[in-house]
Amino acid sequence: MAFEQLKAGIYLILEEIEKRPDDRHILQEELREKIAELRGLGLPVPEDILRLEQRLEDDDSDDFYDNMPV
Repeated sequence: MAFEQLKAGIYLILEEIEKRPDDRHILQEELREKIAELRGLGLPVPEDILRLEQRLEDDDSDDFYDNMPV
């Protein structure tokens, strides 16, 4: 049951990231915490969630250079 609850919580966070992109960084931290909970319980992290997490992190690294002067 814990697995399904954590997984549902993760998908809710992903929906919130989609609805509130300005709060993405805060919500990403919540996502990392939920994934850490899964790992801490020895539960598998679904592959689609890992891919989405990686994509969000990749997007963050792109944002780092958006404010760099040229």
